[in-house]
Amino acid sequence: MSKSSPHVHLIDHPLVQHKLTLMRKKDASTNSFRSLLNELAMLMAYEVTRDMPTQEVEIETPLEKMKARVIDGKKLVLVSILRAGTGILDGMLSVVPGARVGHIGLYRDPKTLKPVEYYFKMPQDMSERDVLVVDPMLATGNSAIAAVARIKALHPKSIKFVCLLTCPEGIAALHQAHPDVDIFTAAIDRQLNDHGYILPGLGDAGDRIFGTK
Repeated sequence: MSKSSPHVHLIDHPLVQHKLTLMRKKDASTNSFRSLLNELAMLMAYEVTRDMPTQEVEIETPLEKMKARVIDGKKLVLVSILRAGTGILDGMLSVVPGARVGHIGLYRDPKTLKPVEYYFKMPQDMSERDVLVVDPMLATGNSAIAAVARIKALHPKSIKFVCLLTCPEGIAALHQAHPDVDIFTAAIDRQLNDHGYILPGLGDAGDRIFGTK
């Protein structure tokens, strides 16, 4: 993993980049896109959780007792920004099945490009938990900024933002609003277009995951 700035972590592992390239292709089927996203999310989870704290427990191997390290997955909350965040959520849960899950429903007003909230459900005792907010795209940054602000009101221990793709505009917007939130991404693309889509990007992630286009 390389780090392009103090708050942006670019996950440039060859397997991550390979799968992302296959996902970008416009002729990738819905099933293929969904499977690749699941695999890519699992791979990204290894890097995003690299600094997750562990504790020693006593176990017994076939030969003897020993102390070994385990993570407390229940202290981790994966927060999916609906609807497209579900694609990353599923893959990460495969790696950290003990994690708690939160959902925040946001849709982008097509005229203003501003997020409108329609759903918010989080686990209890958020002050004891580390949060990973997941959404395939960090484009204008409006949805991410709104989601992080809502989660911050619950005072979690930490918040990270995880996406497949972002762009300089999205990074700048999220960092300006929430400079304490690190961004983990598989690619930093060129720019936004006039409709708030990332270029060259991969299109609308939600439509491609659910086959709704």
